[in-house]
Amino acid sequence: MSNPKLISAVITTLNEQKYIEQCIKSLEAVVDEIVIIDSYSQDDTKSICENLDVTFYEREWMGYAETKNWGNKQASHAWILSMDADEVLSEELSKSLMEVKHNGLKENSVCKFNRLNNYCGKWIKYAGWYPDTKIRLFSKKNSKWVGEVHEVLEFSANQKEVFLRGDLLHYTIENKEDHIARQKKYNELAVPYKNKSRSFLAAFATFLRMYILKLGVLDGKMGLQLCWISAKSKFERIR
Repeated sequence: MSNPKLISAVITTLNEQKYIEQCIKSLEAVVDEIVIIDSYSQDDTKSICENLDVTFYEREWMGYAETKNWGNKQASHAWILSMDADEVLSEELSKSLMEVKHNGLKENSVCKFNRLNNYCGKWIKYAGWYPDTKIRLFSKKNSKWVGEVHEVLEFSANQKEVFLRGDLLHYTIENKEDHIARQKKYNELAVPYKNKSRSFLAAFATFLRMYILKLGVLDGKMGLQLCWISAKSKFERIR
């Protein structure tokens, strides 16, 4: 067995009191440092974090990518495990991370794993929402976040992607109203459609793809709601 690599978990937060403790506790046995970058939460996020073994910073929000990149710079270790505050490591994923930490982390690699999303209390297995594979473990020397609403990790072409077993559990949209509000926010940032015909076709294609082709029908009532709101959002993008 080789010497284990040291890993810093980096989490950005803003009013994340509901899941942040669960997120942190799922990391404690896996990583060597937990860094919180908080954008001046108004709830109990700060007090919860300060009662746990984390390094806590407060900083004005700079956008998704830039805030995460700033957080990575504060980390003490070369390897970063990037987490959202509403994400929790499953037991199987924790084991996979420990295995690769001790035996398989190489500087020219990045690690990816599946994310399982909880929508309105239901784990969504279809509608294009699973496996929702994410690259989240990487060397900060060779990688950085880019983009705004849906930021992605940019890394050099010679990096090898390594897949790890186990799910990252994501407690995402909590209710119908939350989903509608998020879609409205994304539409404000997205490129608008210029005519009603294109808007209708985009909505129809979205529903067909998610509910029929991606088997969202198998997720039951919540699958229908998820696909319908996503399609309706496409229709409302015209402006």
